[in-house]
Amino acid sequence: MPGALDGLVVIDFTSHLSGPYCAMILADQGADVVKVERPGCGDDTRQWGPPWLAGHDGGESAYFLSANRNKRSITVDIGTDPGRRVIQELAATADVLLENFRVGTLARHGLAPADLLERNPRLVVCSISAYGQRGERAAEPGYDAMIQASGGLMSITGAADEEGGSPQKVGVAIADIMAGMYATTAILAALQARARTGRGQHIDVPLYDSQVAWLANQNMNFLVGGQVPGRLGTAHPNLVPYQALETRDGSLMLAVGNDRQFAALAECLGKEALASDARFARNRDRIANRAALIGIIADILRTETTGYWLERLAKAGIPAGPINDIGEVLTNAYAQERELVRQMQNTNGDSVPTVANPVSFADTPVHYERAPPLLGEHTDEVLREWLGYSAERIAGLRDDSAI
Repeated sequence: MPGALDGLVVIDFTSHLSGPYCAMILADQGADVVKVERPGCGDDTRQWGPPWLAGHDGGESAYFLSANRNKRSITVDIGTDPGRRVIQELAATADVLLENFRVGTLARHGLAPADLLERNPRLVVCSISAYGQRGERAAEPGYDAMIQASGGLMSITGAADEEGGSPQKVGVAIADIMAGMYATTAILAALQARARTGRGQHIDVPLYDSQVAWLANQNMNFLVGGQVPGRLGTAHPNLVPYQALETRDGSLMLAVGNDRQFAALAECLGKEALASDARFARNRDRIANRAALIGIIADILRTETTGYWLERLAKAGIPAGPINDIGEVLTNAYAQERELVRQMQNTNGDSVPTVANPVSFADTPVHYERAPPLLGEHTDEVLREWLGYSAERIAGLRDDSAI
C-alpha cells in the first residue's frame, strides 16, 4: 500500500539532526528521499560514536541511525564542476530540496535557492540555519546546545537556584528536532500551495526563531504577566500540583490539570478538606500557596510505594506516571504492544533497530523499507534512475572525484 507522500522526490542535502530528521519523516510517509553526502566521510554524525552498529568503530553510529532510515545515500562533491552539475540536474527533477549549510555556502557553488528555482520553478527549497537566511546574524554558525542556551530554553530548564540548581539543556537536541518538525510542516504547506499555483518557493527555517516560538506558554507568561519565567525543576509554572514527587521507594510524576482533578486527588490522599481549603480550592490559589500544598502532598506520598500510588491515582482518574528510564521505555509491555521498536536490515546484513514513527495512518501506512544507508551505496542507482546516466558517465564522474 503506498504511503501518503508516495511519488514525492526529495533531495536531503543536510547533515547532523535538524534536516535529516525532517527528511526522515518525509521518507517514512513514502517520499523517495535521496541523502547527498560528501565523498569519503559523509554526514558528520556517521562518526558520532560510540555506540556503533555491530559494536565496532567504522560501523554506523547510533546517532546517525536515529535520523536516516528509509533514505538512499549518494556521494557528490559540490566543490567540483561535474559535482555541481549533478546537483543542478537532480534538483531539476525533484519536488523538494532540503539543506542546512552555512548561509551562503550553496550560493558560492552556484546552487542558491534562486538559481535552483530558476531551473525548476516547481521546486520547494527548504533552508534550515542557525539564525535564518537574512539579518546581521545570518552568517553565524549554530549547534543545538547554544541555541537552547541563547534562545531561552535553558533559563527555564533545571532546578531553581534556591534548590541548588543551574541552567540545564534538554537531554536530546530538541532545538534541532523541533526545527526539523517546523521544516516538515512548512514543506507540506508549500507543496499544498504549489498544487494551487504551480509554483514552488524558498522556505527559511531558523533554529533560533523555532526555539523561541515553541516556548509557548512561557513566552506568554512574560508577555502578559511581565515576569521573566525562571527554573522550577519538574514543576509547572501555571498548574499546581504538577511535578515529580518522592514516594516511599522512588518517585512519580503527578499532573493535575484542573480543580476537579484536584478534588479527586484530595480524596485519593485521604485529605478531602484540601479541596475546600481557601488556600487550595482554585488553581490560582494553589499557585499562590505552592510550597505549602506541595509539602502536604509530599509527606503523604512518602508513606507508600510508587506502585501503590500509581494504582490508586489511576483508579481515581488522576494523571500520574512513573519516571522510567529509556531502557524501561523501549522494553516494557507497552512498547511491545505498540511495536515502538522495529528491526530493519542493511545491505551488510546487519540488523538495525529503529524507534517507530508515532503516527498511524488508516489508509497510507508508514513504511520501514530501508535501513539507514551505507555511505554512497545508492549513488549509481540514483544517477541511473533519476538522470538516466550511463555506466560510462558515472565511471567518468568517479574518475573526476565528483562522486
